Amino acid sequence: MIIINTNIAFLLTIIAGSATILGIIPIFFQFKDKDRIVIISLGFASGVMLSASFFDLVPEAYHYLIGDYNQILTILFLLIFFVLGVLISTYIDKNLECQEDHLYRVGINSMLAIIIHNLPEGIITFLTASVNLKLGISLAIAIMLHNIPEGISIAVPIFYSTKSKMKALLYTIVAAIAEPLGAILAFLFLKNFINNFLLGIMLSLIAGIMSNISLYELFPESLKYKRKKISIISTIVGLIFMYASIQLL
Repeated sequence: MIIINTNIAFLLTIIAGSATILGIIPIFFQFKDKDRIVIISLGFASGVMLSASFFDLVPEAYHYLIGDYNQILTILFLLIFFVLGVLISTYIDKNLECQEDHLYRVGINSMLAIIIHNLPEGIITFLTASVNLKLGISLAIAIMLHNIPEGISIAVPIFYSTKSKMKALLYTIVAAIAEPLGAILAFLFLKNFINNFLLGIMLSLIAGIMSNISLYELFPESLKYKRKKISIISTIVGLIFMYASIQLL
């Protein structure tokens, strides 16, 4: 029987989601080189998410599935749900893509996209931490780190289009709430159905989503500023940082 550590799981999910709110910090400062801050944030988050996906989530998903299935079926399940995660993330991005060159619309679309991304992240963080605290902490750290630049993608365009810090804060909080909301949904509807197969496929799914966000959104976005050296170094630092944290946890 799997023991559910709901209090710690909820706490980790709230902490991970709350990191989104830290994205408002840049609007309170005047930076001489704003682009450099954004590049470093995007590159670092990209490396963190990619490392968490391939060095943590995928191996752990394999661990859960191999106990009930042979190696061929395990790898097949991993591939199917990893690809499904990539497709879901791609579909969301395409359908919420801003069609107008307007900062306010960019901020709103970013908020909607992040809400949809944060819901499954909240679910998987809660479920993972409920049964495996070590992996739950590792996953929460990864999500927390990539939630910060996501918060920036909401707060900055909203602020510069409306000149309202309150609106920027409010919209960022709405996106942050999606993370613990996912945990609540998991607690109410999924806790009685948790098993190795469910955990395995959800870890594979979220690995696909995070990998797609890393390689298709964050890293390419950091390269748009045409400072490839900073982008690459920041991404490598993120990879190493997350890999080291996984080994220590």
